Amino acid sequence: MKDLLAVTIIALALAVAITPVGTVYAAQEGSHVEGSGFSLFETESIKGFDEKKVEKDPVCDRSKRPKITKVEPDEAKPGDRVVIKGENFGTKECLQSVTFSAAAGSNVKFKYVSDTTIEATVPASKSGMSFVIVVTGSGSAQSKPVLIKGK
Repeated sequence: MKDLLAVTIIALALAVAITPVGTVYAAQEGSHVEGSGFSLFETESIKGFDEKKVEKDPVCDRSKRPKITKVEPDEAKPGDRVVIKGENFGTKECLQSVTFSAAAGSNVKFKYVSDTTIEATVPASKSGMSFVIVVTGSGSAQSKPVLIKGK
């Protein structure tokens, strides 16, 4: 009896090990298959399609990751304006946020200038070193440390 149990357990383990992930068993037209939604049989989405919304949606080049090359000045107080220089910030619509690590969770006022320049206002934070983080539709970039001085 022990041998039969051991063989059964091994057989089940092998069956699980050799079954490809995502294998669909007996999918019928119109059925929902985990991970595929209703696209499996070219069924139109129940949400429909809004061409105007697609036209307005920004096209962010995901192959070009943003990079911060310099933050000027490299010492600032809360309320001061800093200029973030870099590359691949994308378009104004692709720029999502600017944050300072010393003031995590704070809303930072920022202005898109160009694909290579952003202006930001240092938020209220404690004194010390801080990273500036820029998030775009194609990723995020972190600066070298910037000194945030007390007011």
